[in-house]
Amino acid sequence: MANLNKGTIVLINILLLLLAVFSASTAVIMIKASTVHPVLLASLRLFVAAAALTPVFLRDLRRHRAAYTRAHFKASLLPGVILAVHLMSWIVGARMTPTANASLIVNLMPLAMPFFLVWLTQESLNRRELVATGVALVGVAVLTAGDLNLSPTYFVGDLICFGSMLFYALYLALGRRNRTFPTVWLYLVPLYATGALVSISVALIFVNPIQAYSSREVALILGLGLVPTVLGHSLLNRAMQHFRGQLVTLVNMSQFVFAGVMAYFLFSEVPAPTFFVASGLVVFSVWIVVANYRFKVTA
Repeated sequence: MANLNKGTIVLINILLLLLAVFSASTAVIMIKASTVHPVLLASLRLFVAAAALTPVFLRDLRRHRAAYTRAHFKASLLPGVILAVHLMSWIVGARMTPTANASLIVNLMPLAMPFFLVWLTQESLNRRELVATGVALVGVAVLTAGDLNLSPTYFVGDLICFGSMLFYALYLALGRRNRTFPTVWLYLVPLYATGALVSISVALIFVNPIQAYSSREVALILGLGLVPTVLGHSLLNRAMQHFRGQLVTLVNMSQFVFAGVMAYFLFSEVPAPTFFVASGLVVFSVWIVVANYRFKVTA
């Protein structure tokens, strides 16, 4: 991108961020379609992602051997553990509480992210981000208000989902802090490998990973590793290097819009009227933070 002006670079980065959100939104579709144990599925998708990106990692390691240090490698390990904990705890929590509760909790990330950003990067919200966050959260409230169930029966599941959401926000905030890596791939490949090893260790408690997988399941595992992980998570982490953290978080909220549209075409799941109102509010919140965005790549 060296020969492009800064405005064009920002536009390309915004388009890549939207691709990341769309790619990440496909995870729920493939998870629903798969019959593999969910914790095992989480580990397999991370193994696929790490394996697929290893050639890129080795290429960049040769190019930046002098700049890539042991400290860089160590900095990838904690986010990998946190990603594994998020993926596993989200599966457990989402199965213990109604979908509306889980959707509300995961979409509270714009409330949690600012605290992690201040803690890890000293990055505070600006006025546009505050307004956009408020609009987006109104959309989330509209989406879940009708179906939200505050019964004590679901308290533990809600609590696990809340913890999982915090782990997801922390994982992305660490991506913002770790933006000094020579390339994003030198950061992500050890991260994915660490997450895969942590989650397979937990999966071994519940299921034997050595089994006959149907061609359909193999396709779903590969799909999960390549689309929502290699494309989705990788480009989200890349976006955290180029944009302010809250902007990425707000754009990432639109995952439910993409997921709802795909569920309609793939599973004939007709969205409730509140889905369209909530989608409009979330898209409007994204417009608030993206419109008139300063056309420069943030450091």
